[in-house]
Amino acid sequence: MFSRKKVFVSLISVIAIAVLLMVGATSALAADKIVWKSSGHGPATDPSQIYHDKLCEAITEASGGRLVVKAFVGGSVVPAYKELDAVHEGVLQMCYTCPMYNLDKWSAAGLISSRPGGLPGEALRTWFNYGGGADLMNKMMGDYNVMTFPGALSPLPEEVFFHSKVKLETMDDIKGLKARCMGDGGEILARMGAATVIIPGGELYEAMKRGTIDAFEYSTLASNWVMHFNEVAKYVYLSPSRAPSDPQCFYVNKDAWNELPDDLKRLVQDEVDKWTQAQHEYLVYESVKAVDKFREAGCEVYKVPKDIEDALLAEAAKFYEEKSAKEGGIFTEIYNSMKAYGEAYNAVH
Repeated sequence: MFSRKKVFVSLISVIAIAVLLMVGATSALAADKIVWKSSGHGPATDPSQIYHDKLCEAITEASGGRLVVKAFVGGSVVPAYKELDAVHEGVLQMCYTCPMYNLDKWSAAGLISSRPGGLPGEALRTWFNYGGGADLMNKMMGDYNVMTFPGALSPLPEEVFFHSKVKLETMDDIKGLKARCMGDGGEILARMGAATVIIPGGELYEAMKRGTIDAFEYSTLASNWVMHFNEVAKYVYLSPSRAPSDPQCFYVNKDAWNELPDDLKRLVQDEVDKWTQAQHEYLVYESVKAVDKFREAGCEVYKVPKDIEDALLAEAAKFYEEKSAKEGGIFTEIYNSMKAYGEAYNAVH
């Protein structure tokens, strides 16, 4: 009897110790859990926002909950297009946005974002990943508390040249056209006579309904179909001249990044690389299908007239040569790097 009691007491002790160890381990795991906040830049229906959200979920799941990335829709944490500033300030630890939305800080950002006459999608991503593009972007951002890395840029297919209420047949139709056009493309079209304005993507539908603008550029055919732009613009104009790719990029807070264990850094990079490429491929495929959807909805889909394309490319070449000569420094370094890679790429394609 005494022996059984000793065994029973010993068993209870073992169970108690095991429970304490489990509680301690659980507490340690809870203490080690890292929580990030990340924001896209678009409305919830925009595929870029959808893929941003999928990426956040994938990181959380792949890390076994060690790194929880909470996803926020564009404009819900900070005003639209201010996501990178929020990452710098530590309000967000990560964001997914277009480089050109930060022209107020770095004029060279326009070289890597929907650049008229720039690199097509495949060339842009390979330049960014292997041709030093990511390093050059980090150099451009300097002491800003934000960084990126190879694989973080999704080039996306060419942007729609314009959704328009006005039929575009010659350069005369560009002059005076009230158009939303962002980044360097907006400045170049303004030099060509268009009346360009900056409007967040989530406000374009209403701006067209109210007559604030007559035309706008925004993302890919696939993205624009799900945003119902067929309801506010009769004409759809296609051309790779104004934006041969529509790049978006993931950025992280430097301090938050440096605090990650090496295995989580690798996990984040691998997941970002996978999902940015997946988004690009998805939008290439869906944009092909979307052409017929716009036509079936009653839109007229045209290629941009050649004289408008030629004028835009000529003005863009002049614009960037002038800007490079004037600014020098990192602008010229990025410009020359992209130009050299583009020439090498075109020689074999």
